Amino acid sequence: MADAFTVRGVKVTLVEYFPTVLNTVHTSFGKMVEDELKRHGVEVHSGTAVDKIQQNGERLLLTGSSGFSATGNLVLVAAGAKPESEIAKGAGILLNPQGAIKVNQFMETNIPNIYAAGDCVETWHQLLQKNVYMPLGTTAHKQGRVAGENAVGGKREFQGSLGTQVVKVFDLAIARTGLREEEARQAGYDPLTVSFETWDHKVYYPGAHPFNIRVTADVNTKAILGAQIIGHYQGEVAKRIDIFATAIFHRMSVEQLNDLDLSYTPPLSSPWDPVQMAVQAWSKQLNKTG
Repeated sequence: MADAFTVRGVKVTLVEYFPTVLNTVHTSFGKMVEDELKRHGVEVHSGTAVDKIQQNGERLLLTGSSGFSATGNLVLVAAGAKPESEIAKGAGILLNPQGAIKVNQFMETNIPNIYAAGDCVETWHQLLQKNVYMPLGTTAHKQGRVAGENAVGGKREFQGSLGTQVVKVFDLAIARTGLREEEARQAGYDPLTVSFETWDHKVYYPGAHPFNIRVTADVNTKAILGAQIIGHYQGEVAKRIDIFATAIFHRMSVEQLNDLDLSYTPPLSSPWDPVQMAVQAWSKQLNKTG
């Protein structure tokens, strides 16, 4: 929204409660996004809690922690998603602690022949092997197809989600899939995360941009657990995170991803794709520390 408002000529102040913006990725990536916002004229206040929004003449006054205050004509509040499940609860359908509708992998509720899908339900996480609340549009579409097929007599299972997502912020695209290191450790894995920087295509070909990848994999099995990417929005960030998502879905190791036959031409990639160079860097770091 900061991107969209700025493009329309609106002066934007972004107030973020967490230490860096976009807290779904590592703080180093969040700092890059913050720098990109500032580069385009967005005023950023991270690590700031808004305590009050009140009328101040014809404008709105925001006040918060550390003496923060700002005025504006419009305040857009983005505070996450909450499942709308009161109708289900009233019908005797079970909810999880977050208020999301409890479903099995057939998207069936505790009441036979009653199915639910989308942002109001819990989601089976492939790596965690348990249900979580993780509302995403791509997930909702897959769940909806499973629920619809089963409601008319089918027997299709929802295969789960990895939380794969990508967002564009001005000239950057930021993506993630799977688990961050702290999430993997909490889930009982023995994770190692390695950061790698390269170019989105051969640097001698005009228009190359920096490309940053964080790879998390298990030290014992070498199975890929998660990845985060930040780069220019024309640098195939979405394609590269989808490669990682596919690898995780099929329980591939870093060596197996490194063996994939990926496409190459100088305007678009390198003989070793950046995702492969990143897992090579992971293996080198493991050998050093191991």
